[in-house]
Amino acid sequence: MIPLRKALSSSVGKKFIMAFSGLCLGGFIVVHLLGNLALYRADGAAFNLYAATLESFGKFIIAAELGLIALFLLHAISAMLLKLNHWGARPERYSVVKSKGGESKSTLASRNMIISGGVIFAFVILHVWSFKYGPGITEGYTAAGGAHGEIRDLHRLVVESFHNPLIVSAYVFVMLLLGGHLWHAFWSGLQSFGLTNPRYTKGLYCLGSMFAVVLSVGFLMIPIWIFFDLSTVLLGAIK
Repeated sequence: MIPLRKALSSSVGKKFIMAFSGLCLGGFIVVHLLGNLALYRADGAAFNLYAATLESFGKFIIAAELGLIALFLLHAISAMLLKLNHWGARPERYSVVKSKGGESKSTLASRNMIISGGVIFAFVILHVWSFKYGPGITEGYTAAGGAHGEIRDLHRLVVESFHNPLIVSAYVFVMLLLGGHLWHAFWSGLQSFGLTNPRYTKGLYCLGSMFAVVLSVGFLMIPIWIFFDLSTVLLGAIK
């Protein structure tokens, strides 16, 4: 196995590490969205039980969180090193962006991956701090958890947060950035893993685009759904 230091010293190694860590982070995003789908229900019991179940894993959750931090750092460091190498090789930026061959995949998102990645990383820190370390049982945010007994009413905290228009606007903006980031990252990852082939490139690119859109929309609709209380609106329309 190639040592990490040697891998990071080569352009191919950095791209592979960035693609692999990005793939793992993408998997986490999918799982995180699946869990958050419970927020589309007006009743917070399912979401609170989901959050309490995760907390019950104790040290395993801490280990998973440390693993996620390591993945974030690997992804960010390899991306920054690649960008620095690129700037060092071409100190003067091109006035016109051209493709190296074939159909160009250069977009505004692809040319600003470092910026969008930095904003997303800062958002994740604030997001975790707000919800994981926000008010809990001692502050009166309690709910019945069945076999878990009294549990934290995280659903209440999320609903209260998503009734703040500034928080909702910021959340939606970052999720749009996430969609653009994932859109390009999927294509870039295929190139890093050597999976681009003229016969199925368009199909894979389309699949990656759908993946980015579904995840982005899935997340950004949650604060909109809660802010406008759309579950109540739909129930009223049905009745």
